[in-house]
Formats: sequence, C-alpha cells, structure tokens
Amino acid sequence: MRRGGEDAPIDLASMEQKIRELAKPRPIYTPKSVRKVHHLRYDWTGWLSDQTPFPQTTPDAINACTDAWERDGLALAEFRVHNDRVQALFDAQPDVSPVVCTTRAKGRLQHALRQAGTPVSFSRKVSFRSLGENVDRTVEGYVRKQVRKEGFVDPRYVAKMKAFTMEDESVALTEPVETARGRYWYGLHLVVVMAGRRRLVDYELMGTIRDTCLAIGRKKECGVKAVSVMPDHVHVALKGNIALSPEEIALAFLNNLAFVMGRNRVWKDEYYVGTFSEYGMDTIRDLFDRLGVQGS
Repeated sequence: MRRGGEDAPIDLASMEQKIRELAKPRPIYTPKSVRKVHHLRYDWTGWLSDQTPFPQTTPDAINACTDAWERDGLALAEFRVHNDRVQALFDAQPDVSPVVCTTRAKGRLQHALRQAGTPVSFSRKVSFRSLGENVDRTVEGYVRKQVRKEGFVDPRYVAKMKAFTMEDESVALTEPVETARGRYWYGLHLVVVMAGRRRLVDYELMGTIRDTCLAIGRKKECGVKAVSVMPDHVHVALKGNIALSPEEIALAFLNNLAFVMGRNRVWKDEYYVGTFSEYGMDTIRDLFDRLGVQGS
C-alpha cells in the first residue's frame, strides 16, 4: 500500500477484523425500535458486615436515594428496615439487570448514610428476588396450558400443537443463582407476538421456533423452564442470567427467532416481560405485617 510516497505494510489482521464485523448480522430489533410492555418488581435485601442494627437515620437515607434510584431505572415502591437488614422493593425498567440493581441499591444507600453522618459497612452478601402477583407455579401452569386455553376444536390439531409446548423439570425456579456476592432469584415470563398477528401453519417451523428458544436460553445462560409456541405468539418462562437485563433477554429472543425465520421482521416490534417468584406480593406483605417491620 502506498501512502505519502512511501510503502506501508498492509494491516491484514485489522482488515480481517473489519470484514468479520461487516459480516455479522445486524440486529433487527433494538432498544429504540421496540415497544416495551413490562411489569418488573425487584426486591433487594442488604446486611451490615458487622451484623449490627442499621442506624436510625436509615429511613431518611433511603428516601434521600429515591431520585437517584429513579434515574437508575429503579422506582422505589416500598422499603423495610428490620434490625440487621434493610429491604427495598423497586418497580424496575426493563434495561436494569439484577446485578445492576443490587449494585445501585447498596452503593447509593451507603453513600446517603455516609452523608448523614452515620457511615456503615455493608456485608458483601445480598439477596435479590424478582417478585410479581403471580408465583412460579402459576406462570409455569399458564405456559403449559396455552393449547387448552386457545380452545382449538379439532382434537388432531390440539395433539399436534401440544408438541410445541415443553417444560424442563431440571430447571428449578425456586433455587437461587448463588455467587460470591449473594443469592439471586430471577424468574421472567416473556411473550413475543407475530407481526400483524399472522398465524403460523407450518408445523416444522413451529418446531424450529421451540428448539430455537431452548438454544437461545443455552447461549445466554438462562434456564428455560417452559416454552409454548402458539400460532401467533410465543410464551417463555425462564430463570434469567443475572448479568442480563430483561430487555437484553427479550431482544435476544426477538432477534434470534427472526434470524431463523429468514432474517425478516416477522415479529411485532414489542415484547412483554414480567417477573415472578415462588412468593406472591401478598405473601411478602403479610410477613412484614406480622413482623411489625418499619418501612414505607
């Protein structure tokens, strides 16, 4: 290559990298291009490292964090302070992962307590739990029963449709993901819909969609508990990868499913994602009431 009258070596490695980048499929669905329908509730619990009670300034410090948490995509819904632990319930935006939630919750509260003149040292252990009005068994059953719910008349068609609904007993939604920094329960219910509510009639393609959902789960290190492929939409119940936000997981499903269907915009430009756990919201609130825990 001649540059400025002098011979310069060609950077083949750089050119090959650029070619590989150009060859990568561009995502069809992006955070800016999709409508997000979501109901995400994150429960965070933190402890102090020396197991002492939280200072009296803690409720005010929590309230002082609300604006910053809101900017983080975490709207404080409720909180409780109970001796050696503090618990905060957030309505989360879909671009917030469990790891980001626990980091922001602990970091901002620790800073607020320091600003209040009552510095504390948090334990490395945290607890994160996705919550919803529905519990694990309800969501699993809902996904499983989609074929029956649709009310198909032809029993032969019903039998064929059941082949596109599966449940993996090895995925235990009640068991947390354990790390050196805490325990995480992260249950998500995802729904994607065909564009224009177009109805699939190709059984082979429906089988491909089912199998692709399982492959996406493996690739993203999410445990797919149940899948139901219906003629015009797909339900997935899964145990999420705690490093990934609900939106990252939803877009992975939309884009990869579009890829196996000819790289076309065959899915509606939106997704629904909601959290669930083994405990419903009423159970959590009843427990707080019985304990007489201080909070909002």
